[in-house]
Amino acid sequence: MNTDDALNWTLSGFGDEIDPNPDLQASVLLALGARHIEVRSAWGVNVVDLEPDQTAALKKTLDTRGVMVSAVASPIGKVDVALDADLELERLRRVIGVANVLETKYVRVFSFYRADGVPVEDTRDDVLSRMRLLADEAERSGVVLLHENEKDIYGDTPERVLDIVESVGSPALKVAWDSANFVQVGVRPFSAGYAMLRPHLEYLQVKDALLATGEVVPAGHGDGELLETLTALRDDGYRGFASLEPHLADTHALGGFSGPVAFGQAARAFAALATTIGVTLS
Repeated sequence: MNTDDALNWTLSGFGDEIDPNPDLQASVLLALGARHIEVRSAWGVNVVDLEPDQTAALKKTLDTRGVMVSAVASPIGKVDVALDADLELERLRRVIGVANVLETKYVRVFSFYRADGVPVEDTRDDVLSRMRLLADEAERSGVVLLHENEKDIYGDTPERVLDIVESVGSPALKVAWDSANFVQVGVRPFSAGYAMLRPHLEYLQVKDALLATGEVVPAGHGDGELLETLTALRDDGYRGFASLEPHLADTHALGGFSGPVAFGQAARAFAALATTIGVTLS
């Protein structure tokens, strides 16, 4: 392994946390030293709803600015598990089409909500069968699904994330690690989940949160054990993406928002942690 490569991670960020306009998204990310963007929406339109001409226009905008796409942050799996599985499979196909145009192999997904009062254990079989269908489609299409540990889905704890990736057993299903989301379900991420999930960890989403309230805060300012996690990733030779998802101003069903100023604050907080452990971001 090249030591220099091991100490450099590729910085990215959720562009729509900055502004709905992709051109402004790209400008802010470039100013913060990132040459990649994670695409969740553009002009206020979620990736699953982008029309072909909009996707083409987005690609042209990013190419003009010299910004590449680290991942498509889809909402796939952010629906009730009781819904028809084919509906979510069709939505995934649309998102994969967007990912292909934007020239990224990564598509973020989730592992399904459940109705109020339904025990999480009762949804396991339905969740796993749907995740298998999604992974099969990803394998056929040559993309990699990144499961994010969102609060209140089946895979919101380290144990259930591991259950998903090991039970599905697909090379097209990996883990997107989100420390803040683990904190919001009462988990200390590094202590309780890192060793368990590291073999499957493919992508790092950067945000932090407070255990007492669940409030999202800049990296290193909460209970997400970011310093411990980043240090372990460095020592393990992680060389992937680190994608800023600050959620500092607003959080809603399909994501969150920070604005340019707060996004910059989040970026600087993460850069300080990276500097502390000798990792460069570019």
